[in-house]
Formats: sequence, C-alpha cells, structure tokens
Amino acid sequence: MSLMYSQEKESLEQLDSIYLDTKKLIPRQSSGKVVAMITSETLENSNGRSVAEILNQVSGIEIIGSRSNAGQNLGYTIRGGRNRQVVILMDGVQLNDPSHISNDYDLRLIPASSIESIEIIKGASSVLYGSGAATGVISINSKKASGSRISANFSSTFGTNRSVENEAYDLEEFTNNVLVNGTLGRFDYLMNFNNRYVEGLSAVAAGVDQKAFEEDIFDRFGGRINLGYRVSRKLKINRFFSFDKYKAGFDDFGYVDASNVSESDQKRTGGTIKWSYNKGSITINDNYSWMERRVISSFPAQYDSKSYTFDAFANQKLTDQISVLLGMNGNFSSFNSFSIPFGANSFNQDIDEEVAKSNTMDPYLNLVYHTNFGLNVNAGTRLNIHSKYGKHIVYNVNPSFNLNLGVANLKFLGSYSSAYIAPSLYQLYAPLYGNEMLNPEENITIEGGIEFSSKNMLRASVVYFSRTESSFIDFVLIDPELYMYQYKNSEEEFNVNGVEIEISKRFENTIDFSANYTFTKVEQDLKLRIPEHKVNASLGYALAEKTELRLLYQYVGDREDSFFNSETFENETINLNGYGLWDLSASHRFNRHVKLYATVSNVFDKEYEEIYRFQTRGRNVRFGFALTF
Repeated sequence: MSLMYSQEKESLEQLDSIYLDTKKLIPRQSSGKVVAMITSETLENSNGRSVAEILNQVSGIEIIGSRSNAGQNLGYTIRGGRNRQVVILMDGVQLNDPSHISNDYDLRLIPASSIESIEIIKGASSVLYGSGAATGVISINSKKASGSRISANFSSTFGTNRSVENEAYDLEEFTNNVLVNGTLGRFDYLMNFNNRYVEGLSAVAAGVDQKAFEEDIFDRFGGRINLGYRVSRKLKINRFFSFDKYKAGFDDFGYVDASNVSESDQKRTGGTIKWSYNKGSITINDNYSWMERRVISSFPAQYDSKSYTFDAFANQKLTDQISVLLGMNGNFSSFNSFSIPFGANSFNQDIDEEVAKSNTMDPYLNLVYHTNFGLNVNAGTRLNIHSKYGKHIVYNVNPSFNLNLGVANLKFLGSYSSAYIAPSLYQLYAPLYGNEMLNPEENITIEGGIEFSSKNMLRASVVYFSRTESSFIDFVLIDPELYMYQYKNSEEEFNVNGVEIEISKRFENTIDFSANYTFTKVEQDLKLRIPEHKVNASLGYALAEKTELRLLYQYVGDREDSFFNSETFENETINLNGYGLWDLSASHRFNRHVKLYATVSNVFDKEYEEIYRFQTRGRNVRFGFALTF
C-alpha cells in the first residue's frame, strides 16, 4: 500500500468522525451539516504555507490578503460574511482580541506547524459557540504529545518571495519549526518553537510611473509548552503556556511607500479538564490572553487587551437515541488604547479598560436525536447574557435524513439558525468613531442540501444557504464638511445567498481528486472584495510508494473594491478582474525519519490584484525538509 493511499484512508476515517457540530464525536453521516476537515496529512503536505493559505482552499471561504505580502491584514469572509461573523477556536476555546475593530483573532499569530487538524462548520452556530458565530466557526486543534517517551520533529522551509515584476529568484522566505514531545507514564509533555521570516515584497504595489517600493518584512516567532496528566483512566488534565510575536512592515494610506511597522505580542495560558463516565463526560476548557499591539507610523498608536474565556459543558446520553449537552460559556474582555495627539510628542491614553470592557455569561442547551431509520435532529438554544445588552436568545434546528443505498449513503439536511453579534469594544468606545448607542447585529440563516458518500471513496455534496442580516453595523459618513465617520446601525435588512458544491474521489491506490465551487450573491452594500464565483481543485498522484505529486488550482472571480480618492476626497468603487492560479508540489519520504518537499506556486507567473493597489506574489519556489526521531 502506498504512503499516499494509507494517508488518504486515514484522512477519510477522520472525516467520518465529526465533533464541531455537536461538541460530541459522532459519525459524519449522523451530522446535519457538511463539515470541512483539514487533516494532519493535509497540513503536513502544505510545505510552508500559512494557515490563511490553507483555509483558502475550503469551499465558501475567501481569506482576503492571503496571497499578498506576508504581513497583510487578513479578512475572513465565510459565505459572504466578515471577520466579526467568524469565531476562531483554539483547542475548544474562542479566541479574540478586544482591541481589534471587529474583536477578531489574528491568524497571522498561529504557525501551521503547530496545528494537528482544523475543523470548519459554516452557517449560524451561535447556540454552541456564542456571539459572532454567524457565518462560520474555525476550530484549530494544536498538536498532541506522542505515545513514546520522547519524540522530536524538525522542519525547515526556504523559498523565494517575488512579485511578477521582479525577475530575481532570491531566497527571502525562511520557516523553521522544532517539536519535542512524549509520554512518561501518566505524564505527557510537548514543547514547540517556531519562526517565520519573509521579505522581498512591498505591501503596496508601485504605480507604473514609480520605482519599486522598499520591501516590507514579516518576522514571527513563538513557542508553546503543554503539560498533561492522566489522573485516572477517566480523568485527564492539560495546561499550556504559549507566546507569539510578529513584526510586519506596511505602507501609508494613499498608496505611498513608507517605513511603517505593526507589532503584535501575545501570551496565552489555559487548558482542558475532561472527566468521562459511563454515559457521558464533563469538559472544562479555558484560555487567558494578554495582547499588546503597536503601530509605528505617522499616526502612532499602542493597544493592550486582556481576554479570559471559559467553556464548561456536560454531554449526557439519556437513551440509545437521545443525548443532551448542557453548558456555560463566559468571556471577560477589556482594552486600553494610546495615541499621540496632534502637536504632542508623547502618548496619551484615549480608551481606558475601566470603560472599554464587557463580559458575557451564556448558558446553552443542545439535544441530539438519532433514530435507527435514518432521521437525525440537532436542536438547541442559548441565552446570551451581555453586561451591556442584557439577555438575548438564539436557537438552532437542524434535521437530517440518511437514505441507505447499500454501498452508498444519501444524506438530506436542512437548518434554521439565528445568530447574535455584539458590537466590539472598539466600535463602542473609540474616540471620534465609537458609538455607545449601537445595537447588536442579528442574523437568520436557512440552509438545505444533500450529501452522497460511497464505500469506493466518492463523496459529493450540494448545499444552498441564505442569510438575512439586520441592525448591520456600518462605518458611515456623518458630517461631509468635516469628513467625520462613525459606526452606526443600518435600518435596512441585507440578504446573502449562495451554493457550495464539493466532490472528492480516490481512483485505485494512486490518484485522489477533490474540487469545490462556491457561488455567493451579496447585496451591494456588503459585497466589498467578495467574489461571486470561486473554484478550488486538487489532484494528487502517488508516483511511487514514497513519492507524491500534487497539482492545485484556484479561480477567484471578479470582485468590487473601493479606495479613497485624495483628489475628490470621496470613496470610489473599482472592479478587480478575476484570476486563476496553479500550484505544483512534490514530496519524497526516504524513510520514516527524512522527508524532502518542494512547491512552485503561481506556476504561470500570473499577474493579478487581490486588494486594489496592493502587491501580490508571482511565481515562487519553496523547498525544505522534515526530520522525525
């Protein structure tokens, strides 16, 4: 059996177990959702790609900025939503940065080398995952300790980082990772250290009448220590500490070259306690984050924030067909902000954490009903209790039905879900822009689809979704003469709808193929940089038992972008043309200790724009090695 085939088989076995949908491991066909899994094998073969690049291959997802300069701010658009409508989990706990405009977590802080797997659920999921889970949840699972006494992994990736205009192929991207882990009786440990350094590209692309802009570097390093202890066969405790830092260069507004720098420094600690008993389990996850951000530019600023999140829940099997989940989720957030007033030369505090703070305490209940004739129902409700907005109820009803065809299974699914999105602390309390009169956004999502899976490793699905947004928080011009903006709720309702089509198949023992297509129809006010059509495809071929080739294709359709015209002092809309990119990768494992790999991205050196006037990557080469002991 080839290495590629054994890895694919293991991936399919993992894909047949779903956790994110119910917070309980269930067979995939019992889930009422089409859940995406990025397995450890996919991550291992990603050859130096960032987390954003990897996520960008999933249907319904467009990570804006993932193809640009490595330090580019990222936009998370799932089913036409925005950063504030996406929840990011790390080991079961929601991550957020209260000082960010959208209260979102920065994926640039997470190295792909530290991740075991990623599970993604699309659609409103506020019942299980709280405020913000309106269009999707990205659940990242960090690597776990091996069963041996000591195990070590070392990997290094080297690459070019050029634009189409640059003819040189200099080595300007370096990624390194060291992982030491093991198990000693009841005790297990894991130590992970990583760094990534990238130069070669300017953040903003130079105009046709300008010389090449200076390079804007991205420099990240971090580490994690995880300690676990198995008290008994049924009780396990894990605690961790991690730190991650990065420095990213960026250019001035108005597409002018500048030596600006953004710095981010994060420290996190937390862990998991899980007690399993005869017919259920109790899990307590928690995470405490300290975040510091600095902006060095013509408008210098400093931010520091704190966020503590816990999620405690009990899974109880009531009968052979019914199980109940009862949980309590809490988040406590605050931040400070400092800037230098015009004419001054020292920082002044303009947002105080005694004012800019919030907390939530949300009890939730979820029921799962499985029958022996194919019907499954997942339904639940959550009471959001917010320190500013009081009580708010969200709910979810998600039935599905499996039709057994002998060698195949046909699953019909549907859902009706609500979501609640509280304004961020920045939107409420920022000087000039903040508005304490803001109301939370509300979303209603309807979903329906069909999934076919067979024993010969064929899987195909079609899902339709429609989401209605009300009380949308927009950044609007309130005084044209003074050019003053403020965050305000829109009185209009907006609708987003679309279709996701996925197919995957293994042919014999040597070839695997997967593809997805996403159609997203977004109303004019919300469609900024969101493609109406997007296609991803992957073709893998086991050239020999230990050698694999893989071809990736991605097409992103036309989009609209906007920019500020410094001559007219108005925002103007511009169309960005669609583009298609090809990537080719190869890997060879000499033995269980040594693996070599190489990737050529944007094989045909396609020139394109991801964000108006911002630089994108041309043809580039990455190569590296991985050592396992």
